[in-house]
This record gives sequence, structure tokens and C-alpha cells, in this order.
Amino acid sequence: MDKQSRKQLLEQYKNRTVTGGVYYIKCNGNGRTWIKSTQDMVGEKNRFDFSVSINSCMEPAMLTEWNKYGADSFSLIILEEIKKKDTQTDREFTDDIEVLLDMWLEKQREQNLK
Repeated sequence: MDKQSRKQLLEQYKNRTVTGGVYYIKCNGNGRTWIKSTQDMVGEKNRFDFSVSINSCMEPAMLTEWNKYGADSFSLIILEEIKKKDTQTDREFTDDIEVLLDMWLEKQREQNLK
């Protein structure tokens, strides 16, 4: 790769729209869910899809269900996404996602109490 192409790719990477958020992984075999957050939703979805395609559990907490029901019984569902603002630092973006995760975990607790 020549120096100019590399420079252009680096610039494109820096200027990409970063989207993070909250999602859950569901085991359709028993209905169990795991709520998670990420600063890179596209990357997380790609990692999940790859894990399913090679039947390799990406989360130790899911391993029992993964082995019992198989990779194809799992799905990733996006609950809420947020885009990183140009004015936000990485830390501010991470903090916003953590607040969003806390809100979704609280919603889940409330639903479980009903």
C-alpha cells in the first residue's frame, strides 16, 4: 500500500461516524437475555455474527446456554443507539453509553418486579 492510500484510509477512519449504544443478546432456546453496551455497535454486531458463524461463544456467561441450544439459537437485538458528537471526547461518549446502559438495566429490573 502506498503512503497516499494509507493516509486516505486513516483519514476516512478518523472521520467515520461512531455509533454506540445498548443491545441485548437473547437465547431463543430459553428466553434468557444479557443486556450489554458498546462504543462501536457495528463492530460488536460483526463480532457477534462471526462468533455465531464459527460456533464460538463470545461471552463466558452464555456458554452453558450456547452449548445446550447452539449458536443459531442466539440473536443480537439493538435497544438504543447514539452517535458520537464531534465535540465529545471518547470519555464523554463512554459516559453517555454507561448512563444509557444503566437506564435499560433499570427498565429490566422494573419489568422483572411486575
